[in-house]
Amino acid sequence: MIKSSHKGFAGKLLIALNIFILFLLAAAGRLVIPQWLQPAGRLHPVILHFPIVILILAMLLEVFRFRAELAKEKFYQEFTTMLLLTGALFSAITVIMGLFLSREPGYEGSNLLWHKWFGVSIAFASSFIYWFRDTSWYGAKLARTCAVVMVFCLVIAGHYGADISHGDNFILAPVMQKKLVPIDKALIYQDVIQPIFESKCTGCHNPDKLKGGLMLIDEGSVLKGGRTGKLFLPGQPQISLLLQRIHLPAEEKKHMPPAGKTQLTPTEMNLLYLWVKGNTGFKKKVIDLPANDSLRVIAATLLKPAEITEEKYDFAAADDKIIKKLNNNYRGIYPLSSASAALAVVIYNKTAYAPKVLADLSELKKQIVSLDLHKMPVKDAELKIIAQFVNLRTLNLNFTDITGTGLKELASLKYLRSLSVAGTKLSFHALDQLSKFKSLGELTIWNTGISAADIERLKKASRQIQFIEGFKDDGKIIRIIPPQIKNTQFVFSKPIPLLLSHPIKGTDIRYTTDGTDPDSAGSALYQPGIMISDKVTVKAKAFKAGWYGSDIIDYTFYKNTYKPDSIRFLTIPSDRYQADGAKTLTDGELGGMNSGNGKWLGYQTDMAVLMYFDKPIKPHSLTLNCLKVIDGQIFLPTEVQVWGGRDKSHLRLMSTLKTGEQKKGDPAIISSLVCKLTSPSPISCIKLVAKPIYKLPAWHPAKGKPSWIFADEVFLN
Repeated sequence: MIKSSHKGFAGKLLIALNIFILFLLAAAGRLVIPQWLQPAGRLHPVILHFPIVILILAMLLEVFRFRAELAKEKFYQEFTTMLLLTGALFSAITVIMGLFLSREPGYEGSNLLWHKWFGVSIAFASSFIYWFRDTSWYGAKLARTCAVVMVFCLVIAGHYGADISHGDNFILAPVMQKKLVPIDKALIYQDVIQPIFESKCTGCHNPDKLKGGLMLIDEGSVLKGGRTGKLFLPGQPQISLLLQRIHLPAEEKKHMPPAGKTQLTPTEMNLLYLWVKGNTGFKKKVIDLPANDSLRVIAATLLKPAEITEEKYDFAAADDKIIKKLNNNYRGIYPLSSASAALAVVIYNKTAYAPKVLADLSELKKQIVSLDLHKMPVKDAELKIIAQFVNLRTLNLNFTDITGTGLKELASLKYLRSLSVAGTKLSFHALDQLSKFKSLGELTIWNTGISAADIERLKKASRQIQFIEGFKDDGKIIRIIPPQIKNTQFVFSKPIPLLLSHPIKGTDIRYTTDGTDPDSAGSALYQPGIMISDKVTVKAKAFKAGWYGSDIIDYTFYKNTYKPDSIRFLTIPSDRYQADGAKTLTDGELGGMNSGNGKWLGYQTDMAVLMYFDKPIKPHSLTLNCLKVIDGQIFLPTEVQVWGGRDKSHLRLMSTLKTGEQKKGDPAIISSLVCKLTSPSPISCIKLVAKPIYKLPAWHPAKGKPSWIFADEVFLN
């Protein structure tokens, strides 16, 4: 079945792969995966399905391999061998890819360790079985034991892999779901907001997969935020990072949840917005909110009612054929629950509406308990038809064309409990007949044109009714969200356009390039077509009438005229901070304020690199971009030297820059250290040397130890 030459090559490849796995495990602490190899690691979730299926089938065949009727069956034996060899090879390749992927930022924690070691066990165990299954001491009992162990490892490795990708206990979650909490006992965060995080966010933001340095597993981690700052600002949804990210267009890279993951529903997005806006914190109960508060109203649909007794109806269920006949593209009919005879009806498609749409429902007049006519052109005359639905409990007439003169027709509905007439043009006298509605307990009445004084009169006359009046403008001005920068390139050699935008129409964007904060009067108004041709820090702020100005955003653009054709280290950076090697200094990818994101080169010794140019250049300045985080033991270099010449053997000192004293309490910054260069003739080789503080001062917690130098880019102009 398998040519001996092919089988021999595959066997040697399996040995090589196992040796390589051992090497990767031994070098795990010092392993840095170059950027060009990272796609191989990211194929791990794709390839892993092959060895799972193949090895399970191979182990099933292995269990029966020693039966008398199969032991001499050549095809059975060769086919089992082929499956086992294929599964062992794929499992080894999958493990190698997984080890590559695990070195990327955001993968850590106990789930990763368990997944890693069970995966490695599968590769080693499958190889062991393949190598020794034909020996004299490998019998039926050992074969069955190995098969059971192999399947066990596959199941456990898959379980922990699912937890890494989708959050803790992903596999068993459907059968271990929390019971619905009664609304009178539910906490806003614990029982309404946290379940959203658990279902849509913790797959990437948990202790084992710490994307962006953010965890969303408990109150402390939510308050802490991630590498980009606080997750939200209580009471300020317009400038909260959480809400900005979930409302970004789906195609945006920073949109959350990312593409390919289950997205938030509009209800979930609304709940998060209301939670941040209401500043409800983590301990408040749902019932502590006002009865008509939007967050409480929505939460009530997700939680178990305080009274859990289900309403009983004394009418029979409608014929399924009638329901099917009346369901169409402008009318939806559905039961309130799978075992209920009660029906809810929603009428939509304004252009298809006519009184007949309601009249046709007469066959279901006993079963309809909820009717939604929101934004339909319903007239007062049609209320006579609605009055025939004798068991109606809920009626939505928001933004219809009724005037109120026909509301008296509804007084005969003895079960009507909730009536919504928001957005309709009613008069006080139209509602003067509310006293005739014996069961009505809730009336939604906002935006009807009825004065506040008249509403108070209605309340006094109908004390059994709760009036929902909607939003009341408290006159407070809120801050508009900041503008957005659409530029993806911040290091350039040729002029590039400045790309600013704002999602709210009619918003002015003012900007400065001189370091001052923009204002609404003196700063330049952004218009498309503005070009950036030199290093500059752009500050921008949004303004709109009726709003406070936004927070300021600022971005620095760097010009780089000359890029070396090759670059090599004279001193090697720390194993922990090697980023993408020497290419890191010239790839145009800025490191940002996060020192652990894999984009910075880190040294505790002198940093020394050589840069070569195929065509001689005559630069006037060299800029070294460095990070400074005093508390993190990261200081600016005390001295930067630039040497230049026609080759590495003929270099002369072109510039020396001393940064001066660095003090306790200095802010964390990214600093561009500019060295002015003088050279009488063009050069083809540059040596850059940056020196750390060899012994930190006594006031620093790491006193006596060397500081770190963190560098991400070199610019030559």
